[in-house]
Amino acid sequence: MTALASHSTVKVVGANGQISLGKQFAGRQVLVEEREPGVWMVRTATVIPDNERWLHEPQAATDLRTALTWAAANPATDSNTDALMKRLSDGIE
Repeated sequence: MTALASHSTVKVVGANGQISLGKQFAGRQVLVEEREPGVWMVRTATVIPDNERWLHEPQAATDLRTALTWAAANPATDSNTDALMKRLSDGIE
């Protein structure tokens, strides 16, 4: 089992209620949990929007892997572009 490094730093909460965690965390999302009054746990996090959550499901990963395998075996070409465009225009008009 690996020991976790613990590091304590004194920070001052500014008049606007903010503290700085340091430039290495700039732009990062964090979870702030209040464990008890005056005790907070701050953890970096990656938040996944609800409408993108399906991309992280096992079936989506399987489908993507299948599509990538197919694409690797069937490289794109423009050899029949004219014929395809004619078929599309004939069907639309």
